[in-house]
Amino acid sequence: MQESLLQQDQIITIILIAIILLMLMSTAIIAFFYLSRKKIIKTELEKARLRIDHQQEMLRTTLVTQEEERKRIAQDLHDAISSKLNIVSLNANFLTEPQISVQEANSLGESIVNVTQTVLENSRRIAHDLLPPSLEKFGLVAAIEELCDQVQESKVIQVKTDLEETANVLRDAAALHVFRIVQELFNNTIKYAKAKTIVLTMKFIENAVHLHYQDDGKGFVLAEGKLAKGLGLSGIENRAAILNATVTFESKPNEGMTLRLKVPTN
Repeated sequence: MQESLLQQDQIITIILIAIILLMLMSTAIIAFFYLSRKKIIKTELEKARLRIDHQQEMLRTTLVTQEEERKRIAQDLHDAISSKLNIVSLNANFLTEPQISVQEANSLGESIVNVTQTVLENSRRIAHDLLPPSLEKFGLVAAIEELCDQVQESKVIQVKTDLEETANVLRDAAALHVFRIVQELFNNTIKYAKAKTIVLTMKFIENAVHLHYQDDGKGFVLAEGKLAKGLGLSGIENRAAILNATVTFESKPNEGMTLRLKVPTN
């Protein structure tokens, strides 16, 4: 009888130990999943915060870029148009003077014609900078070819191109963003790089437009270049983000600068 009771006590003890172990294991598993879930949520929140910070930085940079562009346009309008229209207005007022001679009137008229022609040329140039007519009429490749020709005309930098017509698959806003990126790259090379040669290729490969830009200028430390306002690299990155494109920069002092841009078309 005692043996039977002892066996029962042992069985009960074993069962209790097993239950306790199961409870401990269950608690450990729950705690593990809880902590893991907490860590995952924390990671996701951190990613979301970084995305928001990045979007805010993109918005801030875009607004700064837009404001700088507005100031540049306003300055161009003042220097190239407004000041010259004031001259036209002044000369026109002189023409109304009763004592003015025929020779003076002819001279003032000739001055008004010359200034008016200059204003028209400047107006076309400003309008062209805002939105190149060739981009809308003939596509991205033609607009970039025209831009390359303008740079080539300076006789200071040689531009070598390989632009495939298939890249015209990009239209409207996407084409304009790519054009602005190339325009910014040219501006950087002309202003800062002291380069002699630019190589530009653009091709359509596997549902994406691939753009490769390289100059043989003085280059820069990449980390410093991305922080420099004058180079406009953050603006290029922001445009690439809008396009869902991937962009990479390569540069070292005295080794030029290279950009690779991949713009998906789907």
